[in-house]
Amino acid sequence: MEYVYASLLLHSAGKEVNEENLKKILEAAGIQVDEARVKMLVAALKEINIDEVIKQATAAPVVPAVAPAQAPQPQAAPAEEKKEEEEEEKEEVSEEEIAEGISSLFG
Repeated sequence: MEYVYASLLLHSAGKEVNEENLKKILEAAGIQVDEARVKMLVAALKEINIDEVIKQATAAPVVPAVAPAQAPQPQAAPAEEKKEEEEEEKEEVSEEEIAEGISSLFG
């Protein structure tokens, strides 16, 4: 990821994204440079319009972050569903009991 960040830094500074500049950025950040990764990234970026990619990334819909106070709510929903299922089961049992009681009247 550092290699991509370095290339974005070069691009935003208006510098050419080439092997030499990329190596300088990575070495300045204290990152051990992998020559093969640098060559692959520079070759891949030659065919990419970085400005276009950035525009597409910023135009993508943003999903709002969930506040920590809201995080437990999804866990609470299954508990509520379980309560509803238990209530339905209780209702079914009580209906059966009623049916048995009525049948005992006619005996």
